[in-house]
Amino acid sequence: MIQLGVNIDHVATVRQARRGQEPDPIRAAHEAELGGADGITVHLREDRRHIQDRDVERLAEQVQVKFNLEMAATEEMVGIAERVRPHAAMLVPEGRHEVTTEGGLDVIAQRDRLKDVVARLRAAECFVSVFIDPDPRQAEAAGELGFDVCEVHTGPYAHAFAKAGGDFRRAELLAALDAVARTGAAARSAGMRFNAGHALNYFNVTPIAALAGVEELHIGHAIVSRAVFEGMRGAVREMKRLMVEAAAGHRGVPGPERDEPSVRGAGGVS
Repeated sequence: MIQLGVNIDHVATVRQARRGQEPDPIRAAHEAELGGADGITVHLREDRRHIQDRDVERLAEQVQVKFNLEMAATEEMVGIAERVRPHAAMLVPEGRHEVTTEGGLDVIAQRDRLKDVVARLRAAECFVSVFIDPDPRQAEAAGELGFDVCEVHTGPYAHAFAKAGGDFRRAELLAALDAVARTGAAARSAGMRFNAGHALNYFNVTPIAALAGVEELHIGHAIVSRAVFEGMRGAVREMKRLMVEAAAGHRGVPGPERDEPSVRGAGGVS
């Protein structure tokens, strides 16, 4: 069954606005678990803009499902992962001036440095993943370096979805979805798991959840935003329902038939 990893960074964003004690990311994690989350994700950034070191330590101790730490491939962050030992460590690019992660990690350009990082994280018993742009060449390079998982960046797809209004008769939207599918297939061919995430929401998630072979989606901002009005449990429960139904083939994208690797049973929100 397809799994949902809930990113709770922006619960900490609200807390840090007042440098106070609430809302507590640990409570958000517990509520997400009760809503059906299969994993909890946080990104410990260099500037500590939201999640703090103590949050990571507490989550590692208290999360009952998979705990995934997003991190830059820096000496500081690798050292923290070696000490805390999350279930999974996902390498992402990081820029001080970006609002959120803006693109995938260029594995091809950083082969030598990343090889050592992957080895150290594996030695710490972390499942090691990498966030990459929808480019099969990046997936192939990740496989050569020994990554366990490729998480394919769905931001370009989400942008195309919004621009097209979810109309899958638009060639650019189909192309963006197919790029995610082809990259995921390349990851699987290289012996890795195919995950996906970034900018997914309640309207654009079903086509991604329906892709062949996708195992897990990581979603944060949309869930936290809905949780403001409906509570974390309900927000997570509804996202999980949409994903599971899509993965079961309940929706379809109109268009020409495709061979694997390609789109399977994907579609817009009716």
